[in-house]
Amino acid sequence: MKLIEKSMNKTKFMTMEEEEEDRGEGFHKIEVAMVDRSNLSPPPAAGATATATAPLREISGDLIPPLNFAMVDNGIFRSGFPDTANFPFIKSLGLRSIISLCPEPYPENNMQFLKSNGISLFQFGIDGSKSKCLPGLENEVWLHIWGSKHHKEGSYTNGNSKTSEPFVDILDHKIREALKVLLDEKNHPLLIHCKRGKHRTGCLVGCMRKLQKWCLTSIFDEYQRFAAAKARVSDQRFMELFDVSNLKHIPMSFSCTSR
Repeated sequence: MKLIEKSMNKTKFMTMEEEEEDRGEGFHKIEVAMVDRSNLSPPPAAGATATATAPLREISGDLIPPLNFAMVDNGIFRSGFPDTANFPFIKSLGLRSIISLCPEPYPENNMQFLKSNGISLFQFGIDGSKSKCLPGLENEVWLHIWGSKHHKEGSYTNGNSKTSEPFVDILDHKIREALKVLLDEKNHPLLIHCKRGKHRTGCLVGCMRKLQKWCLTSIFDEYQRFAAAKARVSDQRFMELFDVSNLKHIPMSFSCTSR
């Protein structure tokens, strides 16, 4: 076999087959063209159009959402505590603000990330145990409230001395202050988080749902989707008794539909 090189990025292979014939040697020539594929575009994906498309934007880092991340409403998100692995994802949200419901000092790495991305931090520290009722009383109090034929929503207010649990005043005040930040459109897009995005975050979101005129069944369903087996009756009782009457004057630019 002889190799004959030619220009224009083409190469020919010539094979020579010798045959013994009466009149001498005969030759059969076979030419094979070698195509240069370096300048060819890949074939379009199935269902794609033939029109040219813009190149994909390169994304640095994996987009890993924090634990229990979800969208609450337009410009409002919820999650567990973000760590460094979640920073590229958090950056992709274009946040203006973060509401943290954890009492511990914010980690230095997180503070540097917020500063470098122009994100404001609003911290309303609520002890995770503050949303728990006194031992042994949780179900008893809850069943008493639900079993009362004359019970009306709002007849017990969280800031009222009628409630026997001392933690309620603290929780109520901080939830109200956090709601003021949450409802201010200037702070959107915004992320709410606690440690795992279940109880404290669930209480704040549930109180916001009352302002959106959601029924209690829908509020509790949403809370339980995140809390799952860790759902607390005391959290649901807090949301049921939370009085939103003095917050209704605050304008809400996002959706306000009943469920």
